[in-house]
Amino acid sequence: MRRLDQTRKCNTKCARPVSGERRTSARSPIVDPSTALLAPEFVEALPRLEGTRLAYNHELNAELIYKLCSALIRAGVAKAEDWKRCGEDAITFAKESVLQTIGSERRELFERNVDFYLDIRDVYPEGYGYGGKQQLNHGALAVSISCGGAGSFRLGKLINALERESKGLGAAFYWTLIRSLNRVMRVYYHDDALYYEEMLRESAAEDDSENQGRYEFPEVKMALPECIRQTLDRSEPRIYRKLLKANSNGSFGGWITRLRRLEQLAGLPLRDDSDQIQGNFDGPPLPSLLVFFEERDAITACFDEEAQSMLEVSAEPALFAIFSPDKDEEVARAIAVVTRFVAFNAELFMLIEAVKEWEEHGRRDCDRREPSVRAA
Repeated sequence: MRRLDQTRKCNTKCARPVSGERRTSARSPIVDPSTALLAPEFVEALPRLEGTRLAYNHELNAELIYKLCSALIRAGVAKAEDWKRCGEDAITFAKESVLQTIGSERRELFERNVDFYLDIRDVYPEGYGYGGKQQLNHGALAVSISCGGAGSFRLGKLINALERESKGLGAAFYWTLIRSLNRVMRVYYHDDALYYEEMLRESAAEDDSENQGRYEFPEVKMALPECIRQTLDRSEPRIYRKLLKANSNGSFGGWITRLRRLEQLAGLPLRDDSDQIQGNFDGPPLPSLLVFFEERDAITACFDEEAQSMLEVSAEPALFAIFSPDKDEEVARAIAVVTRFVAFNAELFMLIEAVKEWEEHGRRDCDRREPSVRAA
C-alpha cells in the first residue's frame, strides 16, 4: 500500500530530475474526535468512524442534520428503531447509519488498501475558490470523499500471464481497467508518467548548458510491457470486450469477471456535482490509486518525484455531491453516487488482493471463488 498525503500535479517550473531513490513522507492523523458533522473543519475517515466522540452538539445549521436523518430513513439507509439506540442524537444516528451501510467487511478492505475520508458539511471544502471556506446554498449539504493515502496495483506479472494465455488479452485487460478507473476517480498511471517526462525534458532543454548533466530521464515508454507499448496510439474497446468475453471461462476468468463488474459500475449514468467545482480548487483530486508494472519502474519513479510537490495546495475531493435533505430525489442521487464509488472501490481492491495472492503463491490460475478474499 502506498501512502500519499494531500497532493497536486507538479507544473513545469517545479519539475525535477527523477532519481532511483524512493522517498516517502510521514503522515499524521487527520481525524479530530472533537469535531461535529456540520463543522466546517470536520474531516472524518471512511470508514474509520468508530472511536470518535459521536455525541456532540453543534448549533450552526443544526436543523440540517435532523432533516438528513429523516431523509436517510425515507431512503431506507437508516432505521427509525435505531434512533433510541443512538441516544436520540442526530449526529450519532447519521454516522451509525453510514457505518452500517458500508459494512464492516468493506471497511476492513479499504483499511488494508487505501485511505478514504468521508465528509458531510454545509460549506465547500477548503481550497474551493482559492479563498476561505464558502457556504453552500441555504438548506444544502454536501457529501465528499477525499483520498489521504493512495492504493497501488502492480500489473506486470498479470499482464504477462494474460498475454501468454491469449495474445492481446493483457492489453485488453489493462486498457479496460484504465478506462473504467478514469471514469470514477483520479489514478496515476503511465499517461501521467509520460506527461511528467515530457515536462522534465522541456525543463532540461530550457536550462543552462552546464546543468544538462544533472537530469535523469525516466524513459517511461521503454518500461511498459510490449503489448501496452504497441497499443499506445490506438483504442479498440470493442475488440477488447470480445477478447475478455472469449476468455471469461479460462484460467483467469475470475479476474476478468471482476474487471467486467468494474466496467459496468463505471458506466452507470450517475451525475454528481463535481463538474460544478472543477477549476475552483488549488489542485486536482489526489490519485486514489497508483497503477504500475514493476517495483521501482519508471512510473513509480515519476510518481515519487511528483508526490513531493503535491502537498503544496488543497486538492479537490475525489467525489463531491451537493444535495438538499428536504428533496428526496436529491438525497437518492447523492446516495447513489456514494454507493457507486464505494462499490467500485470494493470491487477494485478485491481484485488487487486476489492478484497479490496469486503472485505470492505462484499460481497459474485464478480461483473464481477467491476464498481468501472477503466478499463485500
